[in-house]
Amino acid sequence: MKPELPADMQDKPHSIHHVNFPTTDAERTKDWYGRVFGLKHQDVSRWSNTKVLLMTRGNFDIHFTPCTPEQMVRMAPFHFAIEVYDWDNFLAHLKKEGVRHTKPVERPQNNSKFCYVHDPDGTMIELVYHGERPTVPAF
Repeated sequence: MKPELPADMQDKPHSIHHVNFPTTDAERTKDWYGRVFGLKHQDVSRWSNTKVLLMTRGNFDIHFTPCTPEQMVRMAPFHFAIEVYDWDNFLAHLKKEGVRHTKPVERPQNNSKFCYVHDPDGTMIELVYHGERPTVPAF
């Protein structure tokens, strides 16, 4: 039996379930997000005839819809952000994978850092780290 939600939470969203981005090459996207963020492919082709690439970390999903380069311009979002556990080790991981990033910026007001990378289709991904956030497993 589910616990009853507090009254002030009953009309609020729980969380973002997934986001969907265009990709001009699903195999390249699958490889890149697997190497860079440790996402795993979930094959849902037996349940759907929609050509979508589903990638998951267990605690969040990213979906990718195949498209042509011409459609990419119309569908591409500005950016999304992924929080990392360990800033220095993640930047070292990016270097090992050959993924370039912008100059990191520090926010002294909350001990956070951020920079940007681009996936193979040019989607901008903001990498974020909050040094004062409690260390809690994401799943």
